[in-house]
Amino acid sequence: MDVSLGSTHKSHTLFIRPKKTAELKWTDSVESVLGATCMSSLTSVLHGYCVLFWGVTFSDIKNENPFCLFKQVALDNTQNCTQPHIIFILVDDQGFRDVGYHGSEIKTPAIDRLASQGVKLENYYVQPLCSPSRSQLMTGRYQIHTGLQHSIIRPTQPNCLPLENVTLPQKLKQAGYSTHMVGKWHLGFYKRNCLPTQRGFDTFFGSLLGSGDYYSHYKCEGTGICGYDLYEGEEAAWDQDHGMYSTMMLTRKAISILANHNPNQQPLFLYLAFQAVHSPLQVPARYLERYKGIPNLIRRKYAAMVSCLDEAIHNLTMALKRYGYYDNTVIVYSSDNGGQPLAGGSNWPLRGSKATYWEGGIKAVGFVHSPLLMNKGTKCRSLVHITDWFPTLVTLAEGTLEEDLNLDGYDVWEAISEGRPSPRQDILHNIDPIYIKAKNGSWKAGYGLWNTAVQAALRVGHWKLLTGVPGYSDWVPPQTFSTQRLTHRYHNERIRWDRGKSLWLFNITADPYERVDLSQRYPHIVKKMLMRLAHYNKTAVPVRYPAKDLRSNPQFNGGVWGPWYKDEKDRQDEEHMNNHLTEVSNKKRWKKKFKHRKLKRRVEE
Repeated sequence: MDVSLGSTHKSHTLFIRPKKTAELKWTDSVESVLGATCMSSLTSVLHGYCVLFWGVTFSDIKNENPFCLFKQVALDNTQNCTQPHIIFILVDDQGFRDVGYHGSEIKTPAIDRLASQGVKLENYYVQPLCSPSRSQLMTGRYQIHTGLQHSIIRPTQPNCLPLENVTLPQKLKQAGYSTHMVGKWHLGFYKRNCLPTQRGFDTFFGSLLGSGDYYSHYKCEGTGICGYDLYEGEEAAWDQDHGMYSTMMLTRKAISILANHNPNQQPLFLYLAFQAVHSPLQVPARYLERYKGIPNLIRRKYAAMVSCLDEAIHNLTMALKRYGYYDNTVIVYSSDNGGQPLAGGSNWPLRGSKATYWEGGIKAVGFVHSPLLMNKGTKCRSLVHITDWFPTLVTLAEGTLEEDLNLDGYDVWEAISEGRPSPRQDILHNIDPIYIKAKNGSWKAGYGLWNTAVQAALRVGHWKLLTGVPGYSDWVPPQTFSTQRLTHRYHNERIRWDRGKSLWLFNITADPYERVDLSQRYPHIVKKMLMRLAHYNKTAVPVRYPAKDLRSNPQFNGGVWGPWYKDEKDRQDEEHMNNHLTEVSNKKRWKKKFKHRKLKRRVEE
């Protein structure tokens, strides 16, 4: 017999499924099926829970004995596992303003509740694009130290997170964790060794690329270069694909992982990397109904996607409580970069957007929620960077951090949990030696210490230095999303690039919106920071940004995006296998031919 839950925000529904019979809704006959004692206990467990499971049922649990349900529901919250369970939620392209507690018109009650009961990270930085943030999360190292300092990893490139880098899941696995990834990878897949299950995850369900259709999971990288992108482990997940909306599908999978793991026996690391709210802007119609008051269709769709995401966070949190994880769990929530105004995102009042080194591109929504926090309901204003999660979480997991890891991140748990000063005093946002588009950049403008044509950004204490072309630099106020004509909008914030600038200095503490450039007023600080940039640059490894490989076309891989590249060793192994198969085939053919001749002789005799 399977027992499953379904509910809405207004009412509960219990489904009882005897083996090989149809589902029965909650009726008086339920008590006769379960028994009065079981019914009473189950009712007490369910009381107060209000969850949308999006199709997840207790039939997803391996144990089909209904009387073992109470172990899964965790009536006994005693934890035998001292290491905390770690849930890392990475959201895609959520703008700094696009959360309720930052004043957005978008309703995010679940996220707001978790953040208010945890610690809000209000001085938290990520990278301006997908792959860079994910690479630094996985390795605890700056882009200049992994060779991924330029742009993103594109699906047609023979490129991935360098294999010599130890990853966060690998370290957690060494510490005894069960490691699972659900969602968007975007760290390369040209070789099988690059896939998530080869980089420390026990299981993987999700997409390899940076974006795709939320329902069909197809992605095109140009005319005739289209393919399917949904994986279970190291194979295309055709059987798992039921046309479900991505946010719901990934949440369902994450909850299923929680349901099938015993939280008392082994610590769990779940990396849930949502596709939302990255373009394309797709969302079930019922979420759009909540935002009829937003006249701009792009913003309305984006808001609806955020609401669906918020519901997913609610469902995941309830599952953590239901299956006995919550009391010993650390939940980290983070966006991977700033929002994209052209796709509905808002970073107001910060300057700039996704793909820029202005605050709007790199200052992220982030918080930590856990019963294990010392100072709950607080704000952490200490400097925290996405590279810090590697040493912080490994240390929290009672793992080891060897010196040869050469980490750029710091253990910031005490700063977050107890409000102590952060060990981090600076952040190298990046140095991209390929992106040198600043026409007026020169060594002279950099006092002979640095070529200001190079795109770079550095934070030291209160100060932030930018060189080169940092990217789209407008402030985009909320009124911009209205349907009024441009001349009627409050939009006098445009910046003209005819000033010929290639260097800026801001005091971010005093001027968080980057409105007053202080580079001319404090040249001595500029020089010190340029020297710091030059010092970092000496430690940089060569950029990895290979040309497009035509063999990457999914048409050559059964219509699926996946590994295509074979190095010399792979080719030798494949050639050896082909030779072996050919030899076996020839032997079989020879035996068959010999047998035929022998039979022919007998007939002739």
